Amino acid sequence: MARYLEAKCRLCRREGEKLFLKGGKCYSDKCPIERRPYAPGMHGQNRRTKVSDYGLQLREKQKVKRIYGLQEKQFRGYFDDADRMPGITGLNLLQILESRLDNVVYRMGLASSRTEARQIVRHKLLKVNGGIVNIPSYRVAVGSRLELVDGAKEQLRVNAATEAAGSRGAAEWLDVDLPSRQGVYREMPVRDQLDSNIREQLIVELYSK
Repeated sequence: MARYLEAKCRLCRREGEKLFLKGGKCYSDKCPIERRPYAPGMHGQNRRTKVSDYGLQLREKQKVKRIYGLQEKQFRGYFDDADRMPGITGLNLLQILESRLDNVVYRMGLASSRTEARQIVRHKLLKVNGGIVNIPSYRVAVGSRLELVDGAKEQLRVNAATEAAGSRGAAEWLDVDLPSRQGVYREMPVRDQLDSNIREQLIVELYSK
């Protein structure tokens, strides 16, 4: 699968808000968007401010793709799954994205970013219900127990992530025990528990054309 190899902070500047792609840096005064809150490039400060409805929809889709580190084909597949499910398509999409294994590891506070969580999963450092799973896109079922393998529990990056997470708190739909590096995916999140800056209805409108 194709990967984005350029500076991740450029993505935040392009969207005009923090996407929290760089872990601790995003919470510090070193975050570039704090100093340059405009799009990257020589014309970043001079771009027109009027955006069409299609432009708003496209930017929202791009933003959510970047938050979760997905390519277009995979993201569209998730939308199609959400559209076939009963209920509200936009909420279904967000719940599918939140149930990805790499995202759950990040939400638990075992990694400082989703990119780091993806590395932990791929390097076979995580167990789901007692068995190692190394697929970042694996969808975690409600009630599943996640735990780092013994050799990873005291890694420096894990310690740094859990220390930061301890001050911010874990997601409300997870039961997390940071000292033991484990937790349970207790329930699907409801909309009020998810990022209020995401306007999922714009994505539904875009793909419904």
